[in-house]
Amino acid sequence: MSQNKIIPSLWFNTEFGNISKVLDYYNQIFENDFESGQIMPLGQTPSGNTEMCQVKIFGQTYSLMSTEKTHHLFNDALAFTINCDDQREIDKYWNYFIKEGKEVQCGWCIDKFGLRWQVIPKNMGELMSKPKAWEVMMKQKKIVIEEYQVN
Repeated sequence: MSQNKIIPSLWFNTEFGNISKVLDYYNQIFENDFESGQIMPLGQTPSGNTEMCQVKIFGQTYSLMSTEKTHHLFNDALAFTINCDDQREIDKYWNYFIKEGKEVQCGWCIDKFGLRWQVIPKNMGELMSKPKAWEVMMKQKKIVIEEYQVN
């Protein structure tokens, strides 16, 4: 599926190690920008039933693995940023990820699998150059572009 020399790998934990739950979840939000390869069943491992699959999200290849038993949890040391075109796109991703996940601050949220996302407008640098932008951002969980325009 990929010609990439380096492919980021993400290790999930799902009931019965079923990777299709992960694939379905991300396919729902990324739709046409999501492509999955063939599921590779690895069988019983020390972490229980294990399955792998390569996917492409916005053309970037990732290797996903899901195990039945929790092995390593995601944490703040790994996060993905989604650069959005407008508030509607921010709302789309934000609302989807927090539906079964949680809000954090400054455009950060955690999805139902514990993966961290920063959902921001692609012109965030420009917005942050406005007066009092830092104060605006520190009051926000979801980024609301209009609040930066008031400055």
